[in-house]
Amino acid sequence: MPEKPILPISVIKTSGKLGLTGVKLNEEWGVGARHALFHKDGTWYNNLGKFPGALFEPDGYILFRTEKDYLESPYVKVGKETNIPKGISSIPGYVSKR
Repeated sequence: MPEKPILPISVIKTSGKLGLTGVKLNEEWGVGARHALFHKDGTWYNNLGKFPGALFEPDGYILFRTEKDYLESPYVKVGKETNIPKGISSIPGYVSKR
């Protein structure tokens, strides 16, 4: 039986389509975030720690210019993790890349 290929850490850590990361999309789309996180469904993330910070999904992103904007957004629940119950596409200011 052939062995499975060893994937780079950046691919293993993605949450969705093979190879997508927040860092990669931040660069590809020219967003300019200091902290970029990715989730395949746009609903759960680790917490942003640097700003401007962006949350990405395969079809787009939301950019938070300041920590205050992030923490005070009524669409975002920040605790041990960041949860966006309706997904980042429901947040005003979401940028669609479809």
